[in-house]
Amino acid sequence: MKKLLASLGLVLGVATVSQAAMAESAVDKVVSAGELRVCFEAGYMPFEMKNKNGEFVGFDIDMGKLMAKSMGVKFTPVNTAWDGIIPALLTDKCDIIMGGMTITAERNLKVNFADPYIVVGQSILMKPSLAGKITSYKDLNDPKYTVVTKLGTTGDAATKKYIGQSNIRLFDTEADGALEVVNGKADAFVYDLPFNAIYAAQNAGKVVHLDKPFTYEPLGWAIRKNDPDFLNFLNNFLRQTKGDGTYDRLYQKWFESDEWLKTVQ
Repeated sequence: MKKLLASLGLVLGVATVSQAAMAESAVDKVVSAGELRVCFEAGYMPFEMKNKNGEFVGFDIDMGKLMAKSMGVKFTPVNTAWDGIIPALLTDKCDIIMGGMTITAERNLKVNFADPYIVVGQSILMKPSLAGKITSYKDLNDPKYTVVTKLGTTGDAATKKYIGQSNIRLFDTEADGALEVVNGKADAFVYDLPFNAIYAAQNAGKVVHLDKPFTYEPLGWAIRKNDPDFLNFLNNFLRQTKGDGTYDRLYQKWFESDEWLKTVQ
């Protein structure tokens, strides 16, 4: 009987722990607080930017607002420097990262990712004078070329891995890095395809875009570990928006149209 009671107590203890763990889900906290705090770094076109009125806009912003609406809470933007965005999540400064974050093994050791919501890759912006001379990232792997990218990003990692023989310079923002090429201070800029495509359109004649990605990079929403309820919610939310056409409408708005360009800073 004592063994039976002990076993029963153990089972009840496990159940209590499980219930407590479930109570800690970010989903419950978000609903209770009445707000979904979303971390991102403004400036990554067309995912998150500021418009001329100082409002945050972009694909991720719209998805975040839609997610908050589906939860019955308000959307609270948390603009955060990229090198501190995972620490901000882990210290409860926000509930989720929706900032065009590439899913990597290194990041996955610190956070959990929902299923990829879009796939991108690294492409190259280069000086017009190099058109025809440089046809692949491999051609830049030479000390005579100066290649720039954004610090702490997958562009940083890809440049060091695939173009490591070049003279690599790192910048705090993607805009500063790309401007080095426009100003003739660098030969090429390595960064995510969506940003480079838009930047090239805005700076026609000033840069040439090698638009074939040389990496495979799925982007995902990041949350704190040990939260299966939130992960389940996110994956089902993504399936629903893709299934009912909402995702496609937002994709067309931000990736297939350039109407929004005139509204941003």
